Amino acid sequence: MKRYLKRGFLKAGSWADEVFGPTLNPLSQLGALGFFFYWIVAASGIYLYIVFDTSVVGVYESIEYLTHDQWYLGGIMRSFHRYASDAMVLFMSLHILHEYSFDRYKGARAFSWFTGVPVLWLLYAAGISGYWLVWDELAQYIAIGTAEWLDWLPFFGEPVARNFLTPDAMDDRFFSLLIFMHIFLPLFLLFVLWLHITRISKPKINPPRILAFGMMAMMFVLSLVYPAISHDAADLAMVPGELRIDWFYLIIYPMLDKVPAGFMWALAIGGSIGLVGMALDPRFRRPGVAEVNLESCNGCERCMNDCPYAAISMERRTDGQPFAREPVVNASNCVGCGICVGACPTSMPFRTAAPLIPGIDLADRKLADLRGEIDALAAGEPPQVIAFNCQYNKSFASGVPDGVSLVSLPCIGMLPPPFIDYVLSRGKAKGVFLAGCGTSDCENRLGAQWSADRLARKRDPYLRARVPEERLEAFWPGSADPGGVRSALEGFTSRISAMPDLQQHKRDLKMGVRLPQDEAAEEVTP
Repeated sequence: MKRYLKRGFLKAGSWADEVFGPTLNPLSQLGALGFFFYWIVAASGIYLYIVFDTSVVGVYESIEYLTHDQWYLGGIMRSFHRYASDAMVLFMSLHILHEYSFDRYKGARAFSWFTGVPVLWLLYAAGISGYWLVWDELAQYIAIGTAEWLDWLPFFGEPVARNFLTPDAMDDRFFSLLIFMHIFLPLFLLFVLWLHITRISKPKINPPRILAFGMMAMMFVLSLVYPAISHDAADLAMVPGELRIDWFYLIIYPMLDKVPAGFMWALAIGGSIGLVGMALDPRFRRPGVAEVNLESCNGCERCMNDCPYAAISMERRTDGQPFAREPVVNASNCVGCGICVGACPTSMPFRTAAPLIPGIDLADRKLADLRGEIDALAAGEPPQVIAFNCQYNKSFASGVPDGVSLVSLPCIGMLPPPFIDYVLSRGKAKGVFLAGCGTSDCENRLGAQWSADRLARKRDPYLRARVPEERLEAFWPGSADPGGVRSALEGFTSRISAMPDLQQHKRDLKMGVRLPQDEAAEEVTP
């Protein structure tokens, strides 16, 4: 199931990339859109609360007044409240399925997965209590169904359903309590959502403005074309007839009519336990975490700033060197992506007088071993191209094109820009190709983005200006384009093969030798 889900997300993401572009792809903004719709629900709920009457007689009439007499504002607000709530369920459910299909729920990421379970319970409890507040026939049906479901539990001295047997059983205190719950539950939900992202640095909690405005416009049109309206007023002396069910929130209630309450409790509680247990897979092998080497560290903070999972903090210096602070790695947060290694200014492969020991390194993918692997590839006949590939990019599972040597990394963001300079300036290859995840959906969140910014000289450490751009290519495939990665590498290799050896070309230029490509370049130079 996971494989089919991932394939579906990849295809849908590729289509969305073409339609919206990678930056505005909704499938790469699922968590941020969930937060966005939470704020829409909160803002519209405040307005609805202002005119809401908590008396038994006035509760239904106040909602009808909003819906019909004040349709131009109150009716729009009610529809926004309803549809934004449904959108929260939709995007949060897609977010859960997306993270599950890409295996992003184990190890250091398990905490976010665990806290997602109470988010679901609170979201549904808040939404269902909101339907009660309308107190129409649908609310009556939900109230009785919920009470009968709760009565199965051995916690109540008297059946809760007795409160809904006759019209006289209801009083104003019930709706005062209900609206308190409907306000408290979303506030507690916000706290759990904050807890959900505490182990993530630079979390996406706001979608791009254009995408946000587009979602708002769609909800506005939907509110005008298909406004949210009530059923007839609730009457406990009558049995509700035909009802319009909100399948996002109320799917369990038709099931309660057909399935024993005990089975539904087992399904709800067992499903929650199952979600938590998925992250405790004993087969999961935790990758080696980052290790700090203080003898090479000057406390520059770049590793902390670039870490996607808040796994690095800066603490008081302990080794007596004349620097204020040192990085400390929280092993429980570290996913072993190596992005911190790519950010370290001491990750210099040109160092030969002493061992290559950067200020921070990975336990099971040492930077010295990476340089040794590159040197070994160029020991005989240097390859045309060295391709650095993210291990989550499966484009080269069947092999690489001729003339290409592949170097796999935990994340493309682990590659320090000086290594690109090292490969080209030392003649290890004629060209360098980088193949990572899409910048909008990186496996390690920010690796592809930071790498792209370093190559563009927008983020430290910068790619040196002396690196010839025509001998370097980076390909970010978006949500899914394995064929595109391979095609881009083949085209790049073909172009590189037609170029002279970089070291020989530099020597020829110093000696004044004019090559055909130099003459061609001069002909088109104004």
